Amino acid sequence: MALLRSALVFLGEAINILLLWSKTEVSQAILKLNRALFLHLLPQGGGDFFAQSQEGKRNLMGIIKRQSRYFYLGFSSLFVLVAVAPGVFGQTGSGNSPSQGTQANQLPLSGRNQQGGSVTASETAVPGTTTSVNTINPIVQVQGPYAGSASSVAKIPFSGKLSLREAVERAIEFNLGAVGLTEAVRQSRGQAKIARSFLLPNLNASMSETVQQTNLQALGVRFNSPIPGFSPPTIVGPFNYFDVRATLSQTVVDLTARNNYLAARNISRANELSAADARDLVILAVGGNYLQIIAAKARIDAARAQLETADALYKQTGQQRAAGVIAQTDLNRSQIQLLTQQQRLVSLQNDYAKLKINLARLTGLPPNDQYEISDVIPFAPAPPISFDVALNQAFEQRSDLKAAQAQVEAAERARSAARAERLPSFAVRADYGVIGTNPSQAHGTFSVVGTVRVPIWQGGRTKGQTEVAEAALAQRRAELEDVKGRIESEVRNAYLDLQASASQVEVARTNIAVTTQNLDLTRQRFEAGVSDNVEVVQSQEALVTAHFDYINSVFAHNLAKLSLARAIGRAAEALPQFLKIQ
Repeated sequence: MALLRSALVFLGEAINILLLWSKTEVSQAILKLNRALFLHLLPQGGGDFFAQSQEGKRNLMGIIKRQSRYFYLGFSSLFVLVAVAPGVFGQTGSGNSPSQGTQANQLPLSGRNQQGGSVTASETAVPGTTTSVNTINPIVQVQGPYAGSASSVAKIPFSGKLSLREAVERAIEFNLGAVGLTEAVRQSRGQAKIARSFLLPNLNASMSETVQQTNLQALGVRFNSPIPGFSPPTIVGPFNYFDVRATLSQTVVDLTARNNYLAARNISRANELSAADARDLVILAVGGNYLQIIAAKARIDAARAQLETADALYKQTGQQRAAGVIAQTDLNRSQIQLLTQQQRLVSLQNDYAKLKINLARLTGLPPNDQYEISDVIPFAPAPPISFDVALNQAFEQRSDLKAAQAQVEAAERARSAARAERLPSFAVRADYGVIGTNPSQAHGTFSVVGTVRVPIWQGGRTKGQTEVAEAALAQRRAELEDVKGRIESEVRNAYLDLQASASQVEVARTNIAVTTQNLDLTRQRFEAGVSDNVEVVQSQEALVTAHFDYINSVFAHNLAKLSLARAIGRAAEALPQFLKIQ
């Protein structure tokens, strides 16, 4: 009992000194409450007796000091701790010690971009554009966002003539395939900054004005007074204080947060590389469609020439029929050939217009065919580069391969972040401000807190996070191997198409010369009356097919060179080297 009484006396003296020094409304209210408590500590009626005389007052204080001081101090201490607690917390600031530490940011299972879309250039040895032989027929397929674009004419005026270089520049800036991944890069950079913010100092400022009244009974404070008729007050206040404070927090050691940031940075780099690869795909799409339009225009020119020949032959046959030299069947055959050439021309013009509309959609131009193609890309030998050199360059330069490698690195960092949840972390928090009932009575206060968090048992969360991260890492490693195989297959396919199309060009050239000579001979025989016009019509069809074969083979050869430039990487830089533009 003596030890308890001494402790209460010491605590009470300290609190009284604090209350007398502060001289706030709260402290004055507590002192008044203590005086009332002294009077109630006396026997019934004794308080009035002592209060009526100076001697009674001196005796009252003596009794308080000798007999009731330990009770008074204990009650005062409890009362101060409960009633003034909000002010104490206001001086020190709110703590920042979450129950759980930093958690690992999990990555999606697949590291490939989620916007979809593709651009493929394939060449198949099946009857397609022509039916004379199984020629190599190139096809450019553009799907997903790569087939659309935002409008470009508002920012870049259009003259009405479109070159290949201008088409590529417009598509790189306005094609949705490139735009979508460019925005993904911005998003990933923002996410990396968010992850980095957990490692950098966080500085905040606050200003508050508090007016408070506390119900001690609602807080669970119960007073069982041993003095009959005395009931301690349960309502404290109202009282007020204001607080102006700056808070600084800094993560000193947190390996999970650090690995989260490194993973986010690798994801950002992967998206930047994916955006570069998307630009190569856009160049392949635009270049392939541009080459298709050039080929379609060449077919129209060839069809017009053949239409003129068929018309001349029909007029000649009509004159011969009027003279009674040939039969009506020969005239009908010439007329059918003329109508066939007319219909072919209409079909080719229709295909030409739709190809121009598709190119306009890729480059952000108005979706119509009211513009001209200004470049001509004739046949030219491919650059002298061996397969092994091309494959090595592809492995060194391909952006999609580098993006897949960055995705693997990001997944490794995410796994390290998950494993680091088992390790301790250390953070520092400090604040400084002024607090008081008004600015003139404010006084500076501060606190510095260092926190070491040691995970002991998290309910199996860390193990689960690690399994999720390891699954994503395994998937990204498999995707990296797939990208390597796809790159090698694209280089090999481009070389095979290049060799086959170059051979087809030579064959088509020879075929044009032979069929042209054969048409001249059959017309001479028909004019001499040695034969009917069946051979002439057949020779005309053979010449049309030969011209279409040559046009198609040049298109296939140029597309194979463009595909090789994309397969090697850096298609924009290699484009002038692979395509001879006039």
